[in-house]
Amino acid sequence: MSELAGSSHGGHRNVGIDLLRGLAIVFVLLNHLSLPMRIPLKATALADVLPARLLQALNYNGYEAVFVFFVISGFLIAGNALERWGSLARIEPKAFYARRFARIVPCLAALLAVLAVLHGLGLSDYAIHRPDQSLGGALLAALGLHLNWYEGHTGYLPGSWDVLWSLSIEEAFYLGFPLACLLLRRSWALVPLLLVLALSLPWTRAALDGNEIWQEKAYLPGMAAIATGVLGALWFARGPRMSPHACRLLRWLGALGLAGATLGGRWLWPLLHEGVMLVLTGSTLALLLAFRAEPLRVPRGLRWLCSWGRLSYEIYLSHMFVVFALVRLYRWSGADARSGFLWYLPAFVACWALGMLIARGWSAPCERWLRERWLRPATSPVAASAATG
Repeated sequence: MSELAGSSHGGHRNVGIDLLRGLAIVFVLLNHLSLPMRIPLKATALADVLPARLLQALNYNGYEAVFVFFVISGFLIAGNALERWGSLARIEPKAFYARRFARIVPCLAALLAVLAVLHGLGLSDYAIHRPDQSLGGALLAALGLHLNWYEGHTGYLPGSWDVLWSLSIEEAFYLGFPLACLLLRRSWALVPLLLVLALSLPWTRAALDGNEIWQEKAYLPGMAAIATGVLGALWFARGPRMSPHACRLLRWLGALGLAGATLGGRWLWPLLHEGVMLVLTGSTLALLLAFRAEPLRVPRGLRWLCSWGRLSYEIYLSHMFVVFALVRLYRWSGADARSGFLWYLPAFVACWALGMLIARGWSAPCERWLRERWLRPATSPVAASAATG
């Protein structure tokens, strides 16, 4: 998921942010591989050597990982807009929407076309079968930015459809962000609203208790995480330059907070309840600020995670094809459940390879083609001022 889809294939990259995105998409895949009807790690031989709680934490943080992506999305989208136009008040909606369309829609349209065909063929992992659901309803929800709402009212869609709930929230943010910037015009008017929204996350989730699907997938909690990222981008652009010591402190605090909110959630939730989500989003923002101020040197052994981060959007949209195929192969083989962990590595390799093929063969060429036709080279206000000064 870039953010989910917040940056293009080209341009400046920050390996620290790519590493964070890569870690998040790994948690998503671990979650979708490990559901009880699939290959849960706690049922494998790993449970003999690792604590069951650790294995469960590795398997059940896909939802939290999506909120990490939401924070990254707000941070990168707002930060890129500030770099490109100098001020959010100068944002150009036409150029903004063209960039977002070019990045998001080619992959999304291709996925929906494939899913429609698979539904028509009646394949069990892809066919929409709930009484209140239909192919037309799912397509309209995916294209109309309300698949999350659709699932909240009708139930879960098949897995390859279900992943699109988070994209509905991001797309709604992309649609409204330039308009809000132009309407409010001043950061002093925007920041208090963003702050209230960011801090509302525990309460907006708690208020939706009673509908498990809608509590997880409603707009306001997701927008609260995105607002956290936007606030961070505004602070970074206008705040004082951070010292190396401050960057190190933020990295440690962010890493510890993120580990606590994910791997240590079993202990934190009884203490903080929904407040754990603020620990998650705040820790993610701390890491983003540290990585932006002082680029991270990624150890060689973790560079594969950066590649996953760069392909996160393509992997996110396509990984369920690998999950479904591998789980069916696992069942067909009659493999012992204790050896189930051995199936994770080929799943990871296949997901990365499929994401790479999609990026190189479809999404990157489509994005370049659309940008060449819709976006004229322009000098940003910041560059123009420097050139004439």
